[in-house]
Amino acid sequence: MAIKLRNEYGPVLHMPTSKENFKEKCPQNASDSYGHKQYPANQGQEVEYLVTGTHPYPPGPGVALTADTKIQRMPSESAAQSLAVALPSSQTRVDANRNAPAGGEYRHPGASDRSQPAGMTPAVMEAGNAKNSALMAKKAPTMPKPQWHPPWKLYRVISGHLGWVRCIAVEPGNQWFVTGSADRTIKIWDLASGKLKLSLTGHISTVRGVIVSTRSPYLFSCGEDKQVKCWDLEYNKVIRHYHGHLSAVYGLDLHPTIDVLVTCSRDSTARIWDVRTKASVHTLSGHTNAVATVRCQAAEPQIITGSHDTTIRLWDLVAGKTRVTLTNHKKSVRAVVLHPRHYTFASGSPDNIKQWKFPDGSFIQNLSGHNAIINTLTVNSDGVLVSGADNGTMHLWDWRTGYNFQRVHAAVQPGSLDSESGIFACAFDQSESRLLTAEADKTIKVYKEDDTATEETHPVSWKPEIIKRKRF
Repeated sequence: MAIKLRNEYGPVLHMPTSKENFKEKCPQNASDSYGHKQYPANQGQEVEYLVTGTHPYPPGPGVALTADTKIQRMPSESAAQSLAVALPSSQTRVDANRNAPAGGEYRHPGASDRSQPAGMTPAVMEAGNAKNSALMAKKAPTMPKPQWHPPWKLYRVISGHLGWVRCIAVEPGNQWFVTGSADRTIKIWDLASGKLKLSLTGHISTVRGVIVSTRSPYLFSCGEDKQVKCWDLEYNKVIRHYHGHLSAVYGLDLHPTIDVLVTCSRDSTARIWDVRTKASVHTLSGHTNAVATVRCQAAEPQIITGSHDTTIRLWDLVAGKTRVTLTNHKKSVRAVVLHPRHYTFASGSPDNIKQWKFPDGSFIQNLSGHNAIINTLTVNSDGVLVSGADNGTMHLWDWRTGYNFQRVHAAVQPGSLDSESGIFACAFDQSESRLLTAEADKTIKVYKEDDTATEETHPVSWKPEIIKRKRF
């Protein structure tokens, strides 16, 4: 080795391979056969040298060192490791094959785990006194098999409105349902037959939200005329107005256990009203754009809002302040739905449907694939989540696994434009056997489960594929 170094690598003999035998190989002020003067080995301090770059030696004898392979007086152990990492992968494999001992595995000194294939983790296995490094495949998380749900099919189309149907609600007794429309009317329909029972007029602009109280014979409505109205269903008259919003009111919800009404508006606020006194209890301010949806629940947090500023806020009802702000969505949040049994909720946005866990809004998973502006979400106790979008598509998901088991795009009403196939609101009836949608072709469509479907006729096309969850 010494002869080879002298004959072929004379110009770089002053570069010792190790620090220990450096003094022995380099006598003080000695010259080699090529006439190159050696560096002194001992001048009162110990000197070590470091080679940087990807090639520690010139490609052949007599070739000068380049800027990448020159000597630097900056000793460092990590630099040797970075040198090994900098080697091309093909060069690493060649070196490994050339230098690997028979019957053993070769690991390049200082090699980083980054050079290994994704999904592989190193594990050291001891066999007696010998230690061999082995690569073990890390088991990727898989989606559990989703629950089978029968498909839903369209069985009734109800006409009567003269404008887009923007909102829908089913009364607690499950006898009738109510819709609000861009034709400024509120219509009450018989749920069993689909026939019109009553029309209520009073709003002077599009009706954007309706809800029927479970605690009193009242119907509440809101619209783009900034008005929030309370209708007495015994007299079919407005008995209260709730004044305060500065712009269009986009949605409303009733608290399930106390006489409180919550509304949300384009003025970037949500307001809490005392139903009886008409007093504004709190103005929930903090959103920086229109608040599109609001939901109430008996447990904490009692109020949840979704906004065009891409955030979801969980509110403290007593203090009237934000508890948590969720900023994971990248686009406007137009729909929020609470699971009737689990302590979880979902939010809909053009980027994704996201599921969250109360009380702090911990992220659960993404439901991807409904690539449209999602206007509405609803879920039943069986775990069927429905999302309706601006382009008229409706997707049905298994809540637990996020599996999309059905996609529906119903034909528009004859005489309507194809561009008028948008779903603005949807709701299950109280028995959860019927699904109602309010659409842009001025109709209400009613869906029900296909009774003839079985797991054999409509199998779940599910594979235990790797879960793709974005943790942000």
